[in-house]
Amino acid sequence: MGWLDRVEDQVDALTKARALQEVSRSTEAYGLLDGVLRATRDPNARADALVQRLSALINLGRTAEYTRAIEEASAAVRDLAEPYLHGHLNALAALAAHHQGALDRCVTHLVKAARALGAVEDPDRDTAWGWHDLAMAYSYLSFHGYALGAIERARQLGTAAGIPEETFAAPGIRLRNAVALDHTGDSDGCLRVLRDVGGDLGRFVTAGRADRLRPSSLAAYGYAAARRCALGDDLDLAPGLAPARLLDYGADSARARDMRQLGQVCLAIASGRPIEAVTRLDTVQVSAETLGAAEPARLRSMALGRAGDHAAAHRADRLAFRLAAQRHDRLRDVYIDGIAARIDHEEMRREAARFEGEALTDPLTGLPNRRRLERYIAAVVARGERVVIGVCDLDGFKAVNTRHGHHSGDLVLQRVAGVINRVMRRGDFVARYGGDEFVVVLPEAGMAEAAEVARRIDAAVRTEDWESLVPGTPVGVSIGFAEVGAGGPGQRDALGAAFEAADREMLRAKARPRSA
Repeated sequence: MGWLDRVEDQVDALTKARALQEVSRSTEAYGLLDGVLRATRDPNARADALVQRLSALINLGRTAEYTRAIEEASAAVRDLAEPYLHGHLNALAALAAHHQGALDRCVTHLVKAARALGAVEDPDRDTAWGWHDLAMAYSYLSFHGYALGAIERARQLGTAAGIPEETFAAPGIRLRNAVALDHTGDSDGCLRVLRDVGGDLGRFVTAGRADRLRPSSLAAYGYAAARRCALGDDLDLAPGLAPARLLDYGADSARARDMRQLGQVCLAIASGRPIEAVTRLDTVQVSAETLGAAEPARLRSMALGRAGDHAAAHRADRLAFRLAAQRHDRLRDVYIDGIAARIDHEEMRREAARFEGEALTDPLTGLPNRRRLERYIAAVVARGERVVIGVCDLDGFKAVNTRHGHHSGDLVLQRVAGVINRVMRRGDFVARYGGDEFVVVLPEAGMAEAAEVARRIDAAVRTEDWESLVPGTPVGVSIGFAEVGAGGPGQRDALGAAFEAADREMLRAKARPRSA
């Protein structure tokens, strides 16, 4: 490839390879990247090419090559003072580790990726793609709340860099959230999320922007529609957006191929051909990571139920539930073993100390800290947007530290951060304000929406399994909300008044007697 001898041509090739991967043409991208690696001596270009090559291998599902690709990319990135590259590499390494079944290593890479990407001082489109890949890794590991937060960050950075909103639509994240609900028996919840995914597609179609969607996104929209059909939901799709047609998109993406095969099973169930659906399931070969190991078993249960074999359908449903439960148990074991806490307390705390006064992320929970919260709210209010602030204070936390020690207290704070993130609406902002106090910000919301969010947070915290983590010390939450006045000369006063009002409401909630 003599045409890659010039630095300018290498830069063009790297840009083209990235664009090819954005439209699921990773095989072509891989060839370009291989040419750059043979031609370049520039350490930055080499590191960029190796990170992109790892991304291409993951997209193509070439699992046997993951380990060597990660080692080569890590060696190239190690000595470069570029947080984006470290963040993006760790996000991709997390995806690879998950596909290899190494959950502890996957979680380690997730934490490192979030820290590195959060440390980028001047984020650009490359940083946006790093957050996108981190969101994908969170999603495949079933950390759906974190995934939604990361993809929202990718959208914000992408919009600022001129990347269309549709590029980071990421329907696959909410699709995996939906089927995970169905695997554990919440089919109604699954349908609600799937309808929300379909509504997004309808919005893009109405706005004339559907042609900007990535092929992999179209495939995910197709599977969401097919899954709704299998559950007996009526679809109201625009012409040309039938599930079968959408499932044909995805180019050379391994995950899109998996969704295409399972989507055909869904359509056979929906069309009254359950025996065909079972036959297809007997022959398909899909990765357990695409939609969870439980998805084929759940589809088999649905098909057998439609065929009238209810005993076999029940057995398949129980298998799906067990597979989903095993996944959650393994994830819990990883965290109980202290992987995330150990990283936070050792490596990340030292890093936070180096950037003390400037860091915008709480090193224990990974949430935005007070400084970043204040900047965020000030920017929202300055734009004149309607916003509600909520103060959340833990109940029973002092007893946790007293009876079980501060390490257990840290684990509780980490879990609460994840619980709150999981139940927030798309676009909401969650921060750790200090101690056992968290703050949530609801843009474009009023007190009615705030009351519903408060109910969801309270219910999620109350029903969490605290007994297995801190026996004998239940944890609850008291929440108070207040609306921030419109921006203007008195913006800072309005902000302070809203905080005080929310804090007073939280204290009133804490003083009210609780039902058993």
